[in-house]
Amino acid sequence: MILTVSIKDDLHTLAIGEAAARRGYEPFHVVECDRIGGQRSLSWSSHGDSPATVLTSDGTTVALEDVSVLWWRRMRANQQASAGAASDHERRLVNNDCRGALGGMLAAAFTGRWVSSPEATDRAADKLYQLAVAREEGFRVPRTLVSQSRHEVIEFVRRTGRVIVKPVLGASGPLMFTQYLDDPSSIPEASFQACPAVYQEYIPGRRHVRLNCFGEDMCAALIETDNLDWRPDLNVPISRWKVAEPLARRVTAVLRRLGLRMGIIDIKLTPDGEPVWLEVNPQGQFLFLEPLLGEPLADRFLDFLIAEAAT
Repeated sequence: MILTVSIKDDLHTLAIGEAAARRGYEPFHVVECDRIGGQRSLSWSSHGDSPATVLTSDGTTVALEDVSVLWWRRMRANQQASAGAASDHERRLVNNDCRGALGGMLAAAFTGRWVSSPEATDRAADKLYQLAVAREEGFRVPRTLVSQSRHEVIEFVRRTGRVIVKPVLGASGPLMFTQYLDDPSSIPEASFQACPAVYQEYIPGRRHVRLNCFGEDMCAALIETDNLDWRPDLNVPISRWKVAEPLARRVTAVLRRLGLRMGIIDIKLTPDGEPVWLEVNPQGQFLFLEPLLGEPLADRFLDFLIAEAAT
């Protein structure tokens, strides 16, 4: 059985569930982590007096002992039921206790395969840590500074040349796109001190690779654009890109070091074709490439989950 932890109406969860239904694969279930509150969703006991169970999105009660694979898609979300709480304190209580109970019982009672484990997912989402691991595994990575010091940033730009800036983690809401930082001396000290940011060597070139790794299955897209950040405009040439064996081995080594069973990786190719590691998102978006590449990515991902369940 495959169990997905996600939020209500998550596009990727719905698409993989639809693929499972279309193919007649019945043991695919979803726990909507933002709908734990307001219904009888969870049960767990320390001494096994009763089985650990979760209520799925279709109203089925599933015992965790019957689950082979847990797709850890989305977890951090406020409860829809908490919106009607009488106070902020009650709202926080509902949100925190629902999140804590679900995470705790899964950690205590689930014994199958994670895609990927909460610990690995959180650790790998750390951009600084993943850069260090990628470099240790033989990738070229951009020279990077994380700082709140205006002086350090100015010196970094002086030594490095053209530099870009992006958030360390970002926040929910409008996307914060990567930007050039050409003249940090024109920016006041208070702006740097507000919070740390990632200052990074600009890698020249117009070829961006979006590499989707589902276990050992890799599917990559080549996105050709002069834009620094390709995400705002997908009306550019996008085509399938063959992953060379040496690159596949390095990617696999990085994901293994990070403890990830899947990852959505951004790589940039220099003008002479050298792949430069930018980052990996443990649960990144990949379905937008399906119509652009004519590639059945939902089915390929479902195949990966089914293979994990059979392991």
